[in-house]
Amino acid sequence: MNEDGKVRLGGSSVRVSPLGVGTNAWGHGGRPRPELRPVLEAALLRGIVFFDTAEIYGGGGSERTLGVLLGGSPQVGERPVILSKFFPMPWRLRKRQLIEALRRSLDRLVMPSLDVYLIHFPLGPVNAWLDALAHVAGAGLVRAVGVSNFNARQLRHAHRALASRGIPLACNEVELSLARRGAERNGTLAACQELGVTVIAYRPLALGRLVQSPTRSSHGWRRLVAAGMRTGDRLTDVLQEIGRSHGEKTPAQVALNWVFCKGALPIPGATRVAHLEENAGALGWRLTDAEVAALDAAS
Repeated sequence: MNEDGKVRLGGSSVRVSPLGVGTNAWGHGGRPRPELRPVLEAALLRGIVFFDTAEIYGGGGSERTLGVLLGGSPQVGERPVILSKFFPMPWRLRKRQLIEALRRSLDRLVMPSLDVYLIHFPLGPVNAWLDALAHVAGAGLVRAVGVSNFNARQLRHAHRALASRGIPLACNEVELSLARRGAERNGTLAACQELGVTVIAYRPLALGRLVQSPTRSSHGWRRLVAAGMRTGDRLTDVLQEIGRSHGEKTPAQVALNWVFCKGALPIPGATRVAHLEENAGALGWRLTDAEVAALDAAS
């Protein structure tokens, strides 16, 4: 983290807030959700300027929401930083298809270029996708490139392939929370740290399983995924106990701070201003090493 509190994504020039906003639920059926403007503005007012989206979120609706909101009334706070992702669908096999997908994302976002662009999953002809990432970076269509859901071996390959073209691998977006620690335990986090690749943590609140609030419970397919995440009473007790020791921090705020302490940048979702404000309460303080160890043992 820099002196101004910003996080630089890997070796790129892109600097973001240490907490982002996941926008998976910011669109539906390809349609935008302009009613989310207060959430976006609340984030910007609190210095949370990093927004994570993807072409498949809401059938393109998430990108359209950001396009509508960012192109509407004058911005408050700092300029937002937007990350989107290319989904390697089975019928996508050629480099040009990533480039075409990026241009469609830019149309939905109403942007001439993108801050960060990722390969969503290590599927299909990964070498072609990496070559395409290098191409769009060189063409100035994106400021930084990265990957998502890549394990340690796949990450090292991507890092080498891009480095051979003079392009830094900025980030690897992986699932990481107190309920899902696979990326920590399988060496992916360690590989990212070794290579100087920023870890972006999605589902840092385990789709609501780490949050003691009925207003933040999961719905639809997210409820099914959340049901498979193990937490337990002991972890809940530790989250609450540590929260009290830091001036009545909520379990969500403690859980997000744990992600900070693992060297990752969490991107919790928020569709209400209250959610955004609670997430922002994870900033400005730090768990002790002993508290991190206690959470590790309980999770």
